[in-house]
Amino acid sequence: MPPLHCACSQSDNSGYKINFRKGPGSRKPKDVLARFSAPLKMLFSLYLFVCTCSLGAEARSKFVHADGKQIIDGNGNPLLLRGTNLGNWLVPEGYMLMLDRGAASPRELERLFNELIGPSDADVFWREYRKRYITREDIRFLRKAGFNSIRIPMHYKLFLSDNSEGFELLDQVVGWARDEGLWVIIDMHCAPGGQTGTNIDDSWGYPWLFESQRDQDLTVEVWRRIALHYRKEPTVLGYDLLNEPVPPFSQFARYNGAIDPLYRRLITEIRKVDGQHMVILEGSQWDGNFDIFTGPLPENILYEFHKYWTAPTRATIQQYIDFRDKNNVPIWLGESGETDDKWIESFVALLKDNQIGWSFWPYKKMVNRSGITSFAKPEYWDEIIAYAEFPGTSAAAEKRLPARPSLEHSRRAFQDLLEQIGFDHCRFNPAYIRALGLEEDSSPTRSAARTYRQSSLSASDALHAAYQQIRRDER
Repeated sequence: MPPLHCACSQSDNSGYKINFRKGPGSRKPKDVLARFSAPLKMLFSLYLFVCTCSLGAEARSKFVHADGKQIIDGNGNPLLLRGTNLGNWLVPEGYMLMLDRGAASPRELERLFNELIGPSDADVFWREYRKRYITREDIRFLRKAGFNSIRIPMHYKLFLSDNSEGFELLDQVVGWARDEGLWVIIDMHCAPGGQTGTNIDDSWGYPWLFESQRDQDLTVEVWRRIALHYRKEPTVLGYDLLNEPVPPFSQFARYNGAIDPLYRRLITEIRKVDGQHMVILEGSQWDGNFDIFTGPLPENILYEFHKYWTAPTRATIQQYIDFRDKNNVPIWLGESGETDDKWIESFVALLKDNQIGWSFWPYKKMVNRSGITSFAKPEYWDEIIAYAEFPGTSAAAEKRLPARPSLEHSRRAFQDLLEQIGFDHCRFNPAYIRALGLEEDSSPTRSAARTYRQSSLSASDALHAAYQQIRRDER
């Protein structure tokens, strides 16, 4: 029989195809297959199936993936995430700039800044802000402090085309994370139309995403674009489809049933271009209610919950442990924090005892006493705060003038803010790092980077050493 050569190769959309090529004197594949006996045809088909499945498993092994109740890294080892959220970067929030009494959401902040320094200068400010807020030094510091992952809240409007600003910024951070051995979770914090109807998703006071087919189509389009862009990037751990969809407001309860169908549509479209990455799903009601997940569950899914200001006891997380055990799926705490170090320490211990990874909120904010880093109030910032809180609309411009900072003070305040958010100006919180227990955790990051242990260094010394090492590396 003429020889028949076959090879398996990866297609552009990360699937696999069988390529036949002729040997000397060979015939077309279908002519050769026709000459096999039935048993040989069956064996040959089985060989091709095993070949394809083996290559698929090999490709997936490069990516973090779900395996039963565990998250498995690219080397086949169980992975317990230790992360932080890069909030206030691609999604600025008023409370993290001490402006929440007058400008809570991104659009409200943009309006305020436009009013104070003009739309043209404000646009330049925001672009510079996004460049400076998270830098290579921030990512390097997180690795040296013992984290192994970062969750990045993002706004859909930064990813409306293949050459959008969002990809330029995110590509940089993914590259830095790759260099430092950190995994990246991409989080849709602000979906088209808004999935919560509150300030956190930059919405218009209502979860219009679940009323608008156009907004749902745009959400699918943006996620498909992101998945296509990062389909071959193992540093990206997964896609967090919607942050905290539908709050626990009685007026919005009708939309709880709309979340799962949208999730399934998003998963289907993402899988058409990326079959490797995990998809991450959050429950409703500030990501506390898993009852929305009904019917057969999709494969390679990580289920995420958030917990703030609750008792750090097993009863608080029991429902998620039960969900994990019943459905044989992994779970993860995607957000928590904004409280005292004693609570953080107790909750982290509880999560560790139950093999649940975590990502605490936030990494950095203004005058931050409950996070990793803090930056100071800029010069004249109290004037900005006072004006943001002053009542009235543009129709009351004349009445608002006495409270308005001078243009000189406003410009100096925003320029100083750009300075204060930089890594060199940040102050670090050793007690918070100690509460997270990172110096006692010997689990390696993806690049096997060492962590700082309390037996050899105090948390304060560890942070100082990390900072000094970064400065030496730069020189």
